[in-house]
Amino acid sequence: MSGFEAKLAEMGVTLPDAPAPAANYVPYVQVGDILYVSGQISANADGFITGKLGADMDTAAGAAAARTCAISLLSQVKAACGGDLDRLLKVVKLVGFVNSTQDYGEQPMVVNGASDFMAEALGETGRHSRSAVSAASLPFGVAVEIEGIFQIK
Repeated sequence: MSGFEAKLAEMGVTLPDAPAPAANYVPYVQVGDILYVSGQISANADGFITGKLGADMDTAAGAAAARTCAISLLSQVKAACGGDLDRLLKVVKLVGFVNSTQDYGEQPMVVNGASDFMAEALGETGRHSRSAVSAASLPFGVAVEIEGIFQIK
């Protein structure tokens, strides 16, 4: 078990198999040592985590949904690294899209669910730049979608 995966296990997290793309795109693209991971939508063992922040979902639930996106992102990184998550050098940037009402303004706190997870699981490697953006809707009605840029060896 890799060092990062040992930390995840301490946190009670086992990375699932990387989710397959839902449309005509690839889950990640590597250019040199930079890995671009396609948007990962909020989902758990029960299926999609749906809802609209500011309407039928609160910020804490949105942050929990964002955390599931971070787990999926790491699953994609692991797949891109041939199963060796310790090839991850840096989480460079996350871009989070939050399905929210026009007057909802806590998108940064929602995306913190992913950012906090990355920092806890990966330490300094997980600290990253970020954007948190409101979206009028997201695929399948999910609450959150997050894409990422990573440096790998």
